[in-house]
Amino acid sequence: MELIFIAALCSVAVSILLKVAKRRQLSPIHMISWNYVTASLLCFFWFKPDIQHISIRQTPWWLILALGILLPSVFLFLAKSLQTAGILKTEIAQRLSVVLSLAAAYFIFQEQFNQLKILGIILGIVSVLCILLSHRQGTESSRQGVLYLALVWFGYALIDVLLKYTTSLGLQFAVALNLMFICALAVSMAYLMVKYRSLGSAQEIGVGLFLGLLNFSNIAFYVKAHILLKDTPAIVFAGMNILVVVFGVLAGLVFFKERLKPASTIGLILGMISVICLAYAMSA
Repeated sequence: MELIFIAALCSVAVSILLKVAKRRQLSPIHMISWNYVTASLLCFFWFKPDIQHISIRQTPWWLILALGILLPSVFLFLAKSLQTAGILKTEIAQRLSVVLSLAAAYFIFQEQFNQLKILGIILGIVSVLCILLSHRQGTESSRQGVLYLALVWFGYALIDVLLKYTTSLGLQFAVALNLMFICALAVSMAYLMVKYRSLGSAQEIGVGLFLGLLNFSNIAFYVKAHILLKDTPAIVFAGMNILVVVFGVLAGLVFFKERLKPASTIGLILGMISVICLAYAMSA
C-alpha cells in the first residue's frame, strides 16, 4: 500500500509543481519538454527495456509518434486546466478519464461488462458532467476552464486506449513507454525551437527535470504496485484513484484556497462511488 501512497503523492505533486511554477511566470511547455529528458533516462534504467531486439518493421511507429505528440499535448492541457479550473477539479477529471477508457474497451475491444462496471461508468460520466457544469459561469476564464477540463478528461482516456492497443500488438510495456518518452522529447524540443527559438531558462530547465522525476516516479511506483499486488489489481486501481482525488482536493482546499461548490461536491462523491464500483467489478 506504501507504493500506491507514494505514486498518488507524486501524481498530485506534479500538479502542484505546475501550478506553482506558472504563478512564478515559468513556461509550462518548456518545463514539460525538459521533463521528458529525466523520464526517458529513468525509464531506461528502471524498466531496462530490451531496445536491442526492437523490430524496425513490426514496431507501430505511427502509434509511437501519435502518443509522442499526445503526451506533451495532454500534459500542457493539464497545466492550463490547473490554472483555469484549479487542482481540485483537474485531478478529478484526470482520474475519471478511466470511464472513457472502459467505454472504449467495451465498444472497441469487445470486452464483456457486468452490471457493476456499467454502473461505475455511468456514475463516472455523471460525476465529470457535474464538475464541468459547476464551472460554467459565463466568463472567458470559466469557459476556458471547462474546455481544458474536458480536454484533460478525453486526452488521458485516449492515451490509455492507445497504450492498450500498442501493447496488444506485442510491443513490451517498457519498450513502448521508453519509445514514447523519447518521441515526446524529440517532438517537444522541435516545437520549442520552431515556436520560441529557445530551449528555456536555467530555472525552467531545472524545474522541468525535477518534474520528470515526479512524473516518472508516479508511473514507476504505480506499475510496481501492480506487479507486487498482481492478484488484487482492484486494490491498486481503487487505491490510486481515490488517493489522488483525496490528495488533490486537500491540496486545492489547503494550499490554493479553492472551494467546493454543491455541484462539485456531488461530482466528487459520485466519482468516489464510481471508482469503488469499478474496482469491485474488476475483481469480480
